Amino acid sequence: MRTTYQVSLAALPQHAEELLAAGHRLALVAAHIDEAGPRVVYLFTSGPPDTRTELHVRLHPDHPEVPSLAHLSFPAGRFEREMRDLFGIIPQGHPLPRRLVRHFHWPRGWYPMRPDAGPPPNFGEQEGPYPFLEVEGDGVYEIPVGPVHAGLIEPGHFRFSVVGETILKLKARLWFVHKGVEKLFQGRTVAAGLPLAERISGDTAVGHALAYCLAVEEATGTEVPPEAQRARALLLELERIHNHVADLGMLCNDVGHGILNAHAQRIREQLLRLNKEVTGHRLLRGGIVPGGAALHALPDPAHLKAIGEDIREIADLALGHSTVHDRFTGTAILHTDAARTIGCLGYIARASGLTGTDARIAHPFTPYDGTRLTVPVHDSGDVLARFLVRAEEIDASLALIAHFTDGLSAPMVLLTPAPASGAGPGTGVGVVEGWRGTIATRVELAPDGTLTRVKPVDPSFFNWPALPVALTDTIVPDFPLTNKSFNLSYAGNDL
Repeated sequence: MRTTYQVSLAALPQHAEELLAAGHRLALVAAHIDEAGPRVVYLFTSGPPDTRTELHVRLHPDHPEVPSLAHLSFPAGRFEREMRDLFGIIPQGHPLPRRLVRHFHWPRGWYPMRPDAGPPPNFGEQEGPYPFLEVEGDGVYEIPVGPVHAGLIEPGHFRFSVVGETILKLKARLWFVHKGVEKLFQGRTVAAGLPLAERISGDTAVGHALAYCLAVEEATGTEVPPEAQRARALLLELERIHNHVADLGMLCNDVGHGILNAHAQRIREQLLRLNKEVTGHRLLRGGIVPGGAALHALPDPAHLKAIGEDIREIADLALGHSTVHDRFTGTAILHTDAARTIGCLGYIARASGLTGTDARIAHPFTPYDGTRLTVPVHDSGDVLARFLVRAEEIDASLALIAHFTDGLSAPMVLLTPAPASGAGPGTGVGVVEGWRGTIATRVELAPDGTLTRVKPVDPSFFNWPALPVALTDTIVPDFPLTNKSFNLSYAGNDL
């Protein structure tokens, strides 16, 4: 159920405070430039039951300003900084008004999401060094890492303030590869928007495609056949497994147990080949389509059972090895209160003791009754807890795949007939539990059915601020291990 309220700027903080106090979370903030002027949409969610509440505020065309909600919600403060950098909308009273997305060579006064932005101008000279907080004192020194890294990962700069090997403070600087994804959606047909959604974060093709399609289907009043919804749930769990098993292996590798990583990657390769059999693509692209799903084949239950046994053996060997267990235990603790304040999602939240964060329960797109879905939660908040949650989520995903496969046939393409133009409300929201956590996507359509605004939010946007918090008072050699235990998406964050 989604309810929309038009509120005044003066009343916005009170409405937001009431929703947050009632247990809602701020899932998304989307700025719009309409013919009547700027508009901002705040999406709050809670569940079960599945509840979505939108607050819409109109801004002055010549002086676009909103009262900051940063004092009520940490994620709100980050959404506001992003909105200011891309739209030029000023959050009044923001406690940390410096840039978030815009690097210091972006020209002043150029806001790429505004309709009058024009083509990108030439980047200028740096306006000065990025304002990293300097930590001073006897024996304090800085270690800069990135933005170019040795591995095949996207760019991010990490600035460590250190005494000896102990990290006093870490500052992460992202948005080196801002791609303009939200702008690229504008003017596309729904079909042409799907490949872009699948590529928001390459390892989350199913999660982002599904959130996009659910939003489009709500906007157009499309009813998806139950069998297609089950197929979608199946694909979502296949994506969760191949990502989790890869990370289990790489966590072992980061503490020197390379043989377990080799076996984990062997299993992941089996899963990627299975993905190609199921959808024709190793990363499961093409399986989720607007109005339905497409499967080339179904997973073989015996093969999945053997894979599950293989994964459990790797996890048992890792946890039974004293060096691995000791390195995981107590490393980079993210305490429950910190995870709650930051607004963490997914396995990071659940490893820090936060319950009620799984969209499969809070916002189900297909019935999960009879699946006996159990969402693993641990409360130690360390690398060990994040490892355990991942391993246990794999078992839960295997059980869900068996449940949703039952009764399906393949090859199949299940689509609902396209609704008449203008049949739906023209706006829609999709909420999906991707493998990293909850994904939210909001769309608005023009009368001709083309996309006027798409705002996707990857869980990494919420989780990146937690990494420096967890690393406080750890040691520099534990950074790779901790970073992998979080495994946040640069691409999903740097839209």
